[in-house]
Amino acid sequence: MIGSEAYAGCVVPGLRACGVDRLFLEIHDACFPALPPEDPGRGTPYADGAAHFLAQAAGLGFNGVQLGPQGLTDAHNPSPYNGALFSRNPLSLALSPLRREGLLAADDLDALLTGCPRARDRVHYAFAHAVQACALDASYRKFRAKPSAYPELARQLPDFRRAHGQWLERDALYSILLGLHGDQSWRHWRTATGEPHPDRDLFNPAAGTQAARAARRTELLRDHAESVTRYAFGQLLLHRQHQRLREYCQTLGIKLYADLQIGLAEQDVWAHQGLFLTDYLMGAPPSRTNPMGQPWGFAVLDPAQYRTADGAPGPVLRFVRRRLEKLYGEYDGLRVDHPHGWVCPWVYRSDLADPFVAVQQGARLFSAPHLPDHPALRAFAQVTARQIDAAEARHADHWVKALTPEQIDAYAQLFSCLVGPEGASSRGHDLACEVLSTLPRPLARVLDRFGLGRFRVLQKVDPHDPTDLYRSERAEPADWIMLGNHDTPPIWQLAAQWVRDGSARDRAEDLVERLVPAHGNREQWVIRHTGHSGALVHALFADLLTSPARNILVFFADLLGLKEQYNVPGTVNAANWSLRIPPDYEQDYLRRLGDDRALNLPYALGLALRAPGCDRATPELLARLDREAQHLRDRGRSLTPPPPLA
Repeated sequence: MIGSEAYAGCVVPGLRACGVDRLFLEIHDACFPALPPEDPGRGTPYADGAAHFLAQAAGLGFNGVQLGPQGLTDAHNPSPYNGALFSRNPLSLALSPLRREGLLAADDLDALLTGCPRARDRVHYAFAHAVQACALDASYRKFRAKPSAYPELARQLPDFRRAHGQWLERDALYSILLGLHGDQSWRHWRTATGEPHPDRDLFNPAAGTQAARAARRTELLRDHAESVTRYAFGQLLLHRQHQRLREYCQTLGIKLYADLQIGLAEQDVWAHQGLFLTDYLMGAPPSRTNPMGQPWGFAVLDPAQYRTADGAPGPVLRFVRRRLEKLYGEYDGLRVDHPHGWVCPWVYRSDLADPFVAVQQGARLFSAPHLPDHPALRAFAQVTARQIDAAEARHADHWVKALTPEQIDAYAQLFSCLVGPEGASSRGHDLACEVLSTLPRPLARVLDRFGLGRFRVLQKVDPHDPTDLYRSERAEPADWIMLGNHDTPPIWQLAAQWVRDGSARDRAEDLVERLVPAHGNREQWVIRHTGHSGALVHALFADLLTSPARNILVFFADLLGLKEQYNVPGTVNAANWSLRIPPDYEQDYLRRLGDDRALNLPYALGLALRAPGCDRATPELLARLDREAQHLRDRGRSLTPPPPLA
């Protein structure tokens, strides 16, 4: 193990002295390491290699893991943020538990993995997609041939189908119809004469077609009963493995967070298309992060269906609550992806030819009472024209000047499902809200009402701007603070670039004000951190530790010292979403620790607890941190360097 008893004896009290409640590791399913005998070319948190990695993370001081969305993705798009809302991703089905349960023979497993690409630090999406489908087929055949050999599964399957029947039937039918219609999105399903196929609105029939669509559903369920059962069987296996993961994490003292994605998969839009606006899509407006805006193309829930005429929860709120109820039963907390979409979504017209022009000319769904190019949005406005600051851009944080308590209630209708009487807070769940460069007033007021913070991303700080919203000293206790996340370059790549182009000095001069006492040799400190990217990264992490924020998120690449970016937003190619941890990560991590090119927590804690104004550490704790930091360096330096690449 990388950590040790001595390590835990200094890191845990060090974090406590810094006022840190949560130290979470962010990692998506596909990125987990796997042992070679169980590796289909893609990671999963349910495999044996992942269990060892999670134990290592707990030993390093992490008390939580932030997963990405875990929904089913299609064969051509690996982005987890386009995954299904209810069905789990079969690509995350771990093969080693199937072998232990007798659902896969050792020979079957060996045959399946023959030909797996050798690069274990990559996700091989197409290969994994094919292997996992074959593994599930083989497991299902064994189960169906002799259910009595698997009494627990035989007992659980009918109960599982009854408990989750509503989404299982819809998702299974979409999977079947996808095959019948040539693996195309439902939007392209057509009859032999070129007309839109009736299967497109199987669950959203027009007036007069309800009986025909019901008959078609009955026909499909009858003719494809075996495929429907196989689908449910695969989902049961995945849900069982997830429950075991959660129980294992509890033994490690690790909380498990879900990622509440804002987008919907095609199959969810197909199954619930009557709940969405037909002429608007959701995206992100121009911002500091993306000046061009982002036309995501996500469906927009229809506000007219939030509630019924008598104020009771309408179809939209019931749909949202079903989704949340499932998540709350499977995780300890939620990362709310783009919470703006739950409070004041940026929407754009779907009928314009250029989506970038459309998204730049969009508006906030509930904050457009008077825009001539968006007359359809006036019916949804929660503010009057007099409450709009026309001098501001439509997407500006202060476009809405002020809000009454009743208007905050109106903006919070969807979001309150997360934190209301039946929501996260009442069940002991936690929420982390991914608010980055923009915080519109309606969202700010809703977050204030529920005592929730935002994200502070230190790599984005402008060291010359003391008012920069990402600065550590501007954080609040409820905020989550981090070096970067899954959408940013890894900090090691950036720090090396800053050293090369000379901008590292600007950051070092900014950091020295908070980390080095005035009577210390600040110039010498700046020179060292200007020329050594590893020293600069640890100073940034120390700055993070000294902030008022009590919640820290570390992306796995930033922990391990990796320099490749996992996701470049807006990019569609084979390399994107493909970075993962190789099975020999421990040796690589220790080697990088040898010269401070991976995250050495004792080192960063020692810097933080010596910062001006910090008197929360005893000399004994500081000495233990220094010894453990040096011990990790010595272990790394003692390792044999890896052989040169051929």
